[in-house]
Amino acid sequence: MSELVTVIMPAFNVEKYIKEAIKSVLDQSYNNFELIVIDDCSSDSTYELVKALEACDSRIKGVQLKENSGAAVARNKGVELASGRYIAFLDSDDIWLPHKLETQVAFMVDNGYPFTFSAYERVSEKGQMLGNVGVPDKVHYRQLLKTCLIGCLTAMYDTQQLGKVYFPLISKRQDFGLWLQLLKRTEYAYGIDQVLAQYRVRTDSISANKASAASYTWKLYRDVEQLNLVESSYYFSHYAVRGVLRQKFPHLARRLGVLH
Repeated sequence: MSELVTVIMPAFNVEKYIKEAIKSVLDQSYNNFELIVIDDCSSDSTYELVKALEACDSRIKGVQLKENSGAAVARNKGVELASGRYIAFLDSDDIWLPHKLETQVAFMVDNGYPFTFSAYERVSEKGQMLGNVGVPDKVHYRQLLKTCLIGCLTAMYDTQQLGKVYFPLISKRQDFGLWLQLLKRTEYAYGIDQVLAQYRVRTDSISANKASAASYTWKLYRDVEQLNLVESSYYFSHYAVRGVLRQKFPHLARRLGVLH
């Protein structure tokens, strides 16, 4: 019997994209899942769209927070409500390919892996392909500190092996923080170097502000991971250099494997 997967989708003012994101989950070849959509008090029709889709498919569970609280709180509510052995994440403007869950669950079951991720495509707001983001075979805690190699839309972990693990309550980089927490419970996260999802690059997204992301990466090192000043500076230097390579010299970055 196939294991239940809980898919957690935070949502805030995404009426333009959320139906496509939800459809990409409903179209999965692996159908033993529950999709928990947590609306963070949207001011548009996002929540109404979710409830309408919920009425048509019992695997969808729409929940609305009492006040706008940010992605970390929304995702943590989803983790709290999750019934599945496996927990996976998809943001409400991104897309899964139809075989994503089937491929990833089989990879985890066949190998006994508790934490996995995959390659993905970057697409524009209009759906134009911007290039693939590959992944290594595996990554451990110290490697991940240098640069986040795990796309949130591809990550999945096994609660039977690792328990339920929650996002740190910071405004940005909370997914990075969760992966680090998981890698304190297991030695490696294992990568599937096969494109299983599409990440939508939006100019208005919270992750688009590179300076702010850098600030929160430093905050993550110091306040969440509690690294000392020397350790934080060491890992942040790696993060910064990779960022410059990706932005200024993308072709060199791709040859060096600095893809994220």
